[in-house]
Amino acid sequence: MRRAAISIPSNIAEGRRRGTSKEYRQFLQIAYGSGGELETQLEIALNLGYLKREGYQALDASLQEVMRMLNALLVKISALIT
Repeated sequence: MRRAAISIPSNIAEGRRRGTSKEYRQFLQIAYGSGGELETQLEIALNLGYLKREGYQALDASLQEVMRMLNALLVKISALIT
């Protein structure tokens, strides 16, 4: 879970420094995939009893906000490329 969580901002930063919008979009897509991975891991942690419902809900709400922001950024970057 830590790896997936750290992968999100790391890929955003790496993509931004690559220099082209196309590469930036690619790294944003990787970050989005890591968000999906983290989403799945949170659900598994809840089902296995590692997280209580309240903790899961708080983490999931934060992750969903990050995913919405990433999606909006992807849409804007994609519009610049096409």
